[in-house]
Amino acid sequence: MSTGSENFAGQTVLVTGGSRGVGLGVVRGFLAAGADVVTCGRAETADVDARYLQADVRDVSQVDALVSAVVAEFGRLDVVVNNAGGSPPVDAATASPRLHEKIIALNLLAPLHVSQRANTVMQQQDSGGVIVMIGSVSGTRPSPGTAAYGAAKAGLANLATSLAVEWAPKVRVNTVVVGPVDTELSHLHYGDAEGVAAVGATIPAGRMAKPADVAEACLFLASPSAGFISGSTLTVHGGGERPAFLAASNAAPPR
Repeated sequence: MSTGSENFAGQTVLVTGGSRGVGLGVVRGFLAAGADVVTCGRAETADVDARYLQADVRDVSQVDALVSAVVAEFGRLDVVVNNAGGSPPVDAATASPRLHEKIIALNLLAPLHVSQRANTVMQQQDSGGVIVMIGSVSGTRPSPGTAAYGAAKAGLANLATSLAVEWAPKVRVNTVVVGPVDTELSHLHYGDAEGVAAVGATIPAGRMAKPADVAEACLFLASPSAGFISGSTLTVHGGGERPAFLAASNAAPPR
């Protein structure tokens, strides 16, 4: 976790979907850095000192109420981390249109609506603000089994570049593209500990990311150290994935 414990003192940070997994890691990171942190989701997490507000970010009226409540309580909104997202495994050929719509709404439209409302606040602040989108490697490569999710995450990264231009210079907007992350829900995607380890072995870094790794990226992008970085993508995936053709090839490995 970040050692700059006072970097965000006096700042208000909103993390959507911060009750577990990557979002909870980001919440903890900003709390450790001295920020006042607000999170929203379907369930409250009791083990962190963050303000919890129940909200479904797919509902624009609830987004309006969420941002208004943050400003009413803290008087400002400095950083938004659009983390809420995800998708169940689903076959694109047989998934219902309704399910696809829900996936796109959560992973693309919700971040847009949250960002739009946050921008209205940030534009009125002398210090402006920062918005960080939590993307996925699923948006940068084929995403079989989660096709709509991958498409939404690809769109999210593009959205960030457009908003960065429209809302400059007051508001910076960037994306953190995240690879496989070891969380309390890893078993749903990778199976038991052996499955998690096997996935980690495919990553050049030798392991899956931890939520704290993603938090560090968000802390950097929200900090003055990244003051000239906007419309950019920071990839946090431990080096990516070793191409499958290398394992299939019988050529001698490079020295």
